[in-house]
Amino acid sequence: MKKNNIKNTKTSKQLERHFKGVANHRRIAILMLVFKDPGITLEQIAESLDCNFKTISEHTRRLAQAGLLNKSYRGRKVEHSVSPYGQRFCLFIQQF
Repeated sequence: MKKNNIKNTKTSKQLERHFKGVANHRRIAILMLVFKDPGITLEQIAESLDCNFKTISEHTRRLAQAGLLNKSYRGRKVEHSVSPYGQRFCLFIQQF
């Protein structure tokens, strides 16, 4: 392997964190929705997926904790965007 490829290789623990982040159908739906609509708020996600606000809040928290989703606080609203690793997962999901 080339030296620069080794630098980008994730450990099995890091990979586990990312995979656990998308190990739920609702979180996959959220990730794909945010991928298509960056800046979407928590309220808009809940409305789009016809799901409880608190449920969506917990799922977005887990996605952010897994490093797949970014949150930006704008007053009382929380805007979401997909992280670079989240983008990789979205592209993988689309191809899968």
